[in-house]
Amino acid sequence: MNTYRKTAIIVGILYIIGTVAGILSVVVTGPILGDSDYLAKVAANANQLTIGALLVLLMALALAMVPVMLFPIFRKINEVLAVGYVVFRGALETVTYIGMLISWLLLVALGQEYITGGAPAAAYFQTMGALLRDGHDAINTILIIVFSLGALMLYYLLYQSKLIPRWISVWGFIAILMHFSTAFLILFHLVGPGMSLILFVINLPIFLQEMVMAVWLIVKGFNPAAIAAQVAMNSGDRK
Repeated sequence: MNTYRKTAIIVGILYIIGTVAGILSVVVTGPILGDSDYLAKVAANANQLTIGALLVLLMALALAMVPVMLFPIFRKINEVLAVGYVVFRGALETVTYIGMLISWLLLVALGQEYITGGAPAAAYFQTMGALLRDGHDAINTILIIVFSLGALMLYYLLYQSKLIPRWISVWGFIAILMHFSTAFLILFHLVGPGMSLILFVINLPIFLQEMVMAVWLIVKGFNPAAIAAQVAMNSGDRK
């Protein structure tokens, strides 16, 4: 099995691991953080929130490896965008995930103090909890922006190189722009209880696209003609 085929398989697997871990983190933490008395809920389910944080860490590590694996290929196509892709999806996105993880772990500690502190300190802990939860929303907004900009670089490079069918890259362009719009909905406080279905519809295309792309990479790999062009380019550079 050649290096390009291994890279395609690894990237596809990393995408699936990252996506599954991200979905599980939402499933695990959603009922806790969405509760009206979330601090008491956090205290009663501290291990569950910690598991959610660890799932976010797994997602961050898996997705951070994708640009690292693709960089040797992309730098021959457009080195500036290849570096930008590593910076946005490898470094900046990982930092935002870690910020999210830290906010959840701090909520775990705060929830324990909230229960033992009693009524006199309840208002203080609720204020601190609200700051952490709102801070999580702010981090999530930054994450969406960073993720979207990095993804636009990825799909441009994939479209230009023809490493995968261009219809998958075009689908990625459209889907990531839809996902990008959610950052502004959150930023300008346009997300309410009745927006859940709309947000699901807006974000579903990028989830489906990434899973289709991941499966394609695992089963089909990169386009042989595009790889041949890469090999020829590398040979030309060494002369």
